[in-house]
Amino acid sequence: MIISVASQKGGVGKTTTSISLAAGLARKGKTTLLVDIDSQANSSKVLIPEYPKISREDTIYSTILERKPLPIHPTSVPNLSIVPSHILLSNTDVLLTTALDHREARLKAQLDKIKAQYDFIFIDCPPALSWLTLNAFTASSGIIVVVSPGYFELDSIVQMGKTIGEVQEHFNDSLELLGFLFTMSDPTINTSTSLRVLRQTYTDKVFKTIIPRNVDIRDAHFNKQDIFEFAPNSKSALSYNKLLFELFEL
Repeated sequence: MIISVASQKGGVGKTTTSISLAAGLARKGKTTLLVDIDSQANSSKVLIPEYPKISREDTIYSTILERKPLPIHPTSVPNLSIVPSHILLSNTDVLLTTALDHREARLKAQLDKIKAQYDFIFIDCPPALSWLTLNAFTASSGIIVVVSPGYFELDSIVQMGKTIGEVQEHFNDSLELLGFLFTMSDPTINTSTSLRVLRQTYTDKVFKTIIPRNVDIRDAHFNKQDIFEFAPNSKSALSYNKLLFELFEL
């Protein structure tokens, strides 16, 4: 199963969700791969202690721009591997705009070659509807859209829905929206109003699991650890474990 974790807006917990789901499944004995195609490379920086030493050729850049095989690296988490990102991916849209041959399927072409080796593959998408995001959606069987409280955050998912529909129509008719994941929840009117609107608008597509706002996540990433290693009994860890059960019954 190949799952894109996406959001059109940054700072909503997309990378946290990508790391937590991938690490959570790996710690449950599932062979898991995380593909980082966000040019900020935050997933890569957390999961690869020596990330600054990795050359551009050993990142997803070489796959997307040079059509080379996926450069897969081990992580400190048992059963979890990662394809790291690179800052120069930020130029991808400019470079792919003039490409004429299957520019939306370069990631899929390489994932198809190795996907049988893994129980689960997650793709940490950039916070934009770009060619990188289209590559992720074209390669995926499902999408989790991450949403945090706020007017602009809710507004952004309208365009996300349109993009998913266009990919289903033109590039990947088996692509499925798995659901909207509400993150950064806290006891405020903003949170309760946002969650109510989300559930009213997308009744059957909002996960029951809610991810709380919690400093343990930030501290875990600062220490280059996933939340299950850093604070396994924290509210965030318990919530992501609940999400893993809701999604996969694991």
